[in-house]
Amino acid sequence: MIRRFACLAAFLLLLAGCSSGPVRRVSEPAASIQQLTVRADGGWDVELRLHNYSSMGMRFSMAKLDIAFDNGAAATLAVQPQIDIGPESADVFTATITPLPEGRARIATALADGRGLNYSLTGTLEAAPLDGKPKQYKIKRDSALSPVPGLPGVLR
Repeated sequence: MIRRFACLAAFLLLLAGCSSGPVRRVSEPAASIQQLTVRADGGWDVELRLHNYSSMGMRFSMAKLDIAFDNGAAATLAVQPQIDIGPESADVFTATITPLPEGRARIATALADGRGLNYSLTGTLEAAPLDGKPKQYKIKRDSALSPVPGLPGVLR
């Protein structure tokens, strides 16, 4: 009986030593523009989609991104979203920004012609595991926005 108990105890100790819990992987986050709406005052509402590719929740505390259309400067987005995003998930943060005159002109022309625009985001995101220190990540994203039929002044 004692021998069985000793074997069982040794097996349980061995098994406990093998488990290290869930894997905690921190991956570089990403950002993209989900939607851009031109406001009546000329400003833009930018819906910034923040992507968390980590295996744990992350807190996004800062984004400083330059927006360019067709390789021409359009605006700078500098925000402090302070949002938590779950593991391997994404969320949207809306910021109101004032575009550069060149950016305003590029959007106006694209909307008037009913055509899309290539855009790029470059800059930094600051994010951290919910129980960790923030780290800055370099961001470089190239994509495109197109006018939304039936929604004047909106590109997705």
